Amino acid sequence: MQRGFLQRPDCRLYYEVTGQGPFLVFAHGLGGNHLSWWQQVPHFAARYTCVTFSHRGFAPSSAPQDGPDPAAYPADLTALIDHVGAREVCIVAQSMGGWSALPFALGARPRVRALVLASTAGDIAWPRLPFDDPDRVARWRRDSDAVANALFARGLHPAAGERMAREQPALAHLYRAIDALSLHLDKLTLRSRLMAALTRPADALRALDVPTLWLTGAEDCVYPPFVSAALAAMMPNARLACVKDAGHSVYFERPDVFNRIVGEFLNENG
Repeated sequence: MQRGFLQRPDCRLYYEVTGQGPFLVFAHGLGGNHLSWWQQVPHFAARYTCVTFSHRGFAPSSAPQDGPDPAAYPADLTALIDHVGAREVCIVAQSMGGWSALPFALGARPRVRALVLASTAGDIAWPRLPFDDPDRVARWRRDSDAVANALFARGLHPAAGERMAREQPALAHLYRAIDALSLHLDKLTLRSRLMAALTRPADALRALDVPTLWLTGAEDCVYPPFVSAALAAMMPNARLACVKDAGHSVYFERPDVFNRIVGEFLNENG
């Protein structure tokens, strides 16, 4: 395993490199850091050079003085990929990680062999998608906000979900522990910045021919799975997978299923 820090103009990024083979980069979500992929790296490291990192502001990476701005994520990812010496990569992005991975794929298409967008549409302006039911997004937001508030009131993390807490309490505890490693980070402000960055037109996906897997959990209360279905249909080389009995963090909650689906996709495209 190689560990280190990559110096950026206004912060340092922590990263780890494990395994051998084609490069497979993992970009974590708002509730995680490089440790989030503890169930993926051992699975894939025999066949891939796995690169995990902590986004700027997430421990043990440092943060700019004004906190992390998602607009800097794609350049950070590019710098990291260059730093580890990868000419081509496969990328697995979870939730917030999509703000890193999708812009990189759009801007550096020849370098991306395959893309997995797990519970994320990155910076695509999905709230403005023209669904047949014009109230679908607003209704989902009302329902998901109610569920998330109820979970927070019980001391549960919405990205982990009620089912994980009930069926796998040790796993839910670990999720919260990893999330707490970045207690210094103002995640409410960062979440607002992420939402404000949802500006990329969905039509941008029509020209992206990177083999793409849109993977969601059927019980997600953080990101609407139906958005992935709509966006996957717009792409020339995309497929969709939805895991039942799983919430926002399929990779954490159902690692065997997640690893199998992603592994099969990478076998065909990576």
